[in-house]
Amino acid sequence: MFSGKAHPNDHHGKCLIQQIYNIARDPEFGGRVVFVEDYDLHLARYLVHGVDLWLNTPRMYQEANGTSGMKAALNGVLHFSILDGWWYEGYSGANGWAILDGEKESPQDQDKSDADQLYRILDNVIVPLYYERDLNGIPHQWIRIVKKAIRSCAPEFSAR
Repeated sequence: MFSGKAHPNDHHGKCLIQQIYNIARDPEFGGRVVFVEDYDLHLARYLVHGVDLWLNTPRMYQEANGTSGMKAALNGVLHFSILDGWWYEGYSGANGWAILDGEKESPQDQDKSDADQLYRILDNVIVPLYYERDLNGIPHQWIRIVKKAIRSCAPEFSAR
């Protein structure tokens, strides 16, 4: 499922959303790709249920606002993002994951660096941790990080 909005100045992000929208409308992908239009707080409540990882990968300095990621974190969804927007302040190193590479010479070099790091962390850290279960099927280490995320984010990113 895809949802969200591109930053107003993120022309590449807007084009990507248009491509995803077109793929979602293609009958060949029926039921496999979903694009959610008019995403709002009411709908977000239902979308956050059952999510295990919130992947957020805009180009640096083009994070729209991050409120969906904040809400997800407060509901026990682990976050994996570049360090922009709210995640720059929320990431502790123990409450989710971050794409840490600094800025590169060109947007294309940055995209390649971000993608390389994203796939390396997913393959070597996140996916193995997610599937690490005890004999009863309980992912203790994953739950430990979920609790850290809630404890570290809730006091900083609430409506209070």
